[in-house]
Amino acid sequence: MLKIDHLTKTFGDKAAVDNLSLHIVPGEIYGFIGHNGAGKSTTLKSAAGIQQFDSGEITIGGISLKNDPIACKRIMAYIPDNPDLYEYMTGIRYLNFIADVFGVDADTRSARIRDYADRFQLTNDLAQPIAAYSHGMKQKLALISAWIHEPKLILMDEPFVGLDPVASHLLKEMMHELCGRGGAIFFSTHVLEVAEKLCDKVAIIKQGRLIRSGTMEEVRGDDSLEEVFLELEAEK
Repeated sequence: MLKIDHLTKTFGDKAAVDNLSLHIVPGEIYGFIGHNGAGKSTTLKSAAGIQQFDSGEITIGGISLKNDPIACKRIMAYIPDNPDLYEYMTGIRYLNFIADVFGVDADTRSARIRDYADRFQLTNDLAQPIAAYSHGMKQKLALISAWIHEPKLILMDEPFVGLDPVASHLLKEMMHELCGRGGAIFFSTHVLEVAEKLCDKVAIIKQGRLIRSGTMEEVRGDDSLEEVFLELEAEK
């Protein structure tokens, strides 16, 4: 579903991502772990097609991101760590705008908006301007907008930040549902306990380089994910 081959992205003399390769297949929830500045967000933005990269190849569902970015974006969704929404819009107007962008028909969008808004207890707030929303409400609206066209791949940067425990549980359910339909999810997180319980596979990045990846059992062995991560971070 997502194939990253030898991705390299530099900013001046600094390699934010250095020759990184990752393959994510349908049905997988793939966690991406690393300290601040390790290259997680740069990798996600490159895979989402919103940031140019220097070398390498990225394909989404077998489609080259360089050759046909529009086709790739039709089947994916991306949620940054701090979603930048159109705050002058109401919640429902924003969701309809996103549905228009992806060509979701009226009946389908209505059913999906009703379903997800009810789950997140956001239905009564959709008529309010987004400017009046709390951070958590904005995060919920961003999640609904990402799921509205049933993408095959969802990329998320720290999606659990700002969510209360109930919303976090709902998001995990939605992630499992999407992967159960043959989709895939690639997300970064600092919450190692979430990654350990939720992910099929995990990758650890340090200073732009991939230093460990595989199934949770392969990465952590007999230790906890936290112990493995701290040990790898301590190595020079």
